[in-house]
Amino acid sequence: MKKELITPFFETLRTANPLPTTELEFTTPFELLAAVLLSAQATDVSVNKATRKLFAVANTPQAILDLGQAGLEAYIKTIGLYRMKAKHLIEACRILVERHDGVVPRSREELQSLPGVGRKTANVVLNTAFGQATMAVDTHIFRVSNRTGLAPGKDPLAVELALLKRVPDEFIHDAHHWLILHGRYVCVARTPKCWECAVSAYCDYRPKTPAP
Repeated sequence: MKKELITPFFETLRTANPLPTTELEFTTPFELLAAVLLSAQATDVSVNKATRKLFAVANTPQAILDLGQAGLEAYIKTIGLYRMKAKHLIEACRILVERHDGVVPRSREELQSLPGVGRKTANVVLNTAFGQATMAVDTHIFRVSNRTGLAPGKDPLAVELALLKRVPDEFIHDAHHWLILHGRYVCVARTPKCWECAVSAYCDYRPKTPAP
């Protein structure tokens, strides 16, 4: 994607969705952290169904600890890899209580020191809960960035760094949400819906087959 096309690309996405946000349901930074941790290799829909019940009874690190691992598992057993995720979340809650007074830290290093929290999860929390200009690259954003030519890269970190370099400052805060939603619903993996894509005019991908 040529540099001069990046601004109209994002202007178009912004016009269609002026206030984008995550589809995970949360009301506090801790709820967001827990939901993102649980969302690995799972859909936002499945996570939301579980956390609606979980957060109604336990939505703080101490409350999760009070449930215990078996108690937590009972709420999240419909989510893939729930036993491992429960173990990670319990240990993360213990660290939050013991080292951070139950408050979610605002630094990448401290977030990534929590079990089950990698760079992507940390970036989501920093961006969505704390308004920082970070770029969490998941499979959708990786695909869209490479397919459109916006920020090609061989791995998620390369794409993240390319996006931070190429996306104009005025769009950087919301770019993660626009790109993930575009990848989830339009620029899908197997057959991208180019015939209904609002930003196809700026995209490097040029399908040769007509729309179904």
